[in-house]
Amino acid sequence: MTKADIVDKVAAGTGLTKLETEAIIEGFLKTVIEALKEGKGIEIRGFGSYRVKKKNARQARNPKTGESVYVPEHYVPTFKFSKDFKELVNSGMLQKDRR
Repeated sequence: MTKADIVDKVAAGTGLTKLETEAIIEGFLKTVIEALKEGKGIEIRGFGSYRVKKKNARQARNPKTGESVYVPEHYVPTFKFSKDFKELVNSGMLQKDRR
């Protein structure tokens, strides 16, 4: 599913135009990115939480050449699904498998 598909579904479900819906979704995504850039976490109950994790500097290995490579300290965004979200996906997939 692409962002355009999400815009179509949300617009159909809300009665908003696709242009309005796209602006809302873009605004949401920009807000998430800006909050994470500032080191803030975001929690959406029943959906999940976005956080930023610090990865320490380390020595790694290039799997193609076997050469040792230095990887500097960096930060990565993470997402953890809520328990409710996981249960809904699991039950939906189990029902799909039974068909």
